[in-house]
Amino acid sequence: MINKWWRTNKFAAGIVTVIRLYLGYGFLTAGWGKISGGAFDASGFIGNAIKNPVSGPDGSAVYGAYTSFLESVALPNVELFNFMVPWGEVLVGLGLILGCLTTAASFFGMVMNFSFLLAGTVSHNPTDILMGVLIITAGANAGVFGLDRYALPYLRKLTNKGKETKAVTN
Repeated sequence: MINKWWRTNKFAAGIVTVIRLYLGYGFLTAGWGKISGGAFDASGFIGNAIKNPVSGPDGSAVYGAYTSFLESVALPNVELFNFMVPWGEVLVGLGLILGCLTTAASFFGMVMNFSFLLAGTVSHNPTDILMGVLIITAGANAGVFGLDRYALPYLRKLTNKGKETKAVTN
C-alpha cells in the first residue's frame, strides 16, 4: 500500500523531489569542488584504504575482495578514477537536480557511496544511501517534477520502435 502511494502519488512525488534536490546538490557541489579545485588525486585515499582495510574483531579484512579490487584495479588505474569520481559526482548531481534519468543517477550515486563505505569511510554515506533507496523505490514518480516526465516516454517510444507485435493466425 505505501509502496503504491510512493510510486504514484503526486504528494509523494513532491517529497521525493525535495530528497533528490538535496542529494543532487550534495553530489554536484562535491564533484564540482574536485574539478574546479585543481588536481584531484584519489591515490592517497585508495592507498590508505588498502593499507588500513575495514577489519573485523579478529583483525582480518572484512571486505577483502574490495581491498583486492582497490589494489589491483583502482590504484594502477588511478588516473581513470581521478577522472571518473569527480565527473561521476557532477553527472549524478545534475541527473538528480534536473530529474533526468533519476533512478539511474540515484543508482550510480549509491554505487559511489557504497564504494566509500567499503573503503572504511562512513561520513554521510549511509544517509545518502537511504535517500537513494527512497528515490529508486519511487521509480518514475521520482522524476515526475523533472525532465523524466518527458524523457521516459520518449525513451519508451524509442525502445519499442520496430517491436510491433503481430498476431499469430492459424
